[in-house]
Amino acid sequence: MTDIFKDFITKLAEVNKQDMNRIMSCITTHKVKRNTIILSQGEVCTQFYFLEKGCMRTYYITKEGQEKTRLISFDNSPVTALTSFITQKPSVEYIDALEDSELLSISHADFVILLDEIPSWALFYRKMLELAFAFQNNRIEDLVTLSAKERYEKLLKEQPHYIQRLSNRVVATYLGISQETLSRLKSK
Repeated sequence: MTDIFKDFITKLAEVNKQDMNRIMSCITTHKVKRNTIILSQGEVCTQFYFLEKGCMRTYYITKEGQEKTRLISFDNSPVTALTSFITQKPSVEYIDALEDSELLSISHADFVILLDEIPSWALFYRKMLELAFAFQNNRIEDLVTLSAKERYEKLLKEQPHYIQRLSNRVVATYLGISQETLSRLKSK
């Protein structure tokens, strides 16, 4: 299974065999059941996760008790509370499994050591951060500039598997709308 992660790394940075072996020596595999919370608000994110198979959600809970989904991660993608991972301060986010999932992880300590040891790992990290920034910036732009209907239509066009694989509740929290609004939009 770790070949998927190796492919993900090499799409962002050229890594020689020796360096890849060193990186992979730091990786741990995990299987998590649906509805397992792998990070809670207030915990420090000490692991960088890569989702090989399944579906994970990164979300906040507001003071009013409302869930706000920041990120849905599917097969072959990173899933980490990046701010907490970088700063090693308590997370304001939760990460949970929406499906039975298979994860790889690398500890913060090993991650930082690899940054110092392997220039291509540092390049991978920089490019991954750039992609994460661009993705989150686009998400913010959509939430600020598009109507609920436009956000739903964009998701339906660009990411139809979100609608197919996720509950209405999760999709609504991702789009920043109520479940009732989502139901109305789906019925049109």
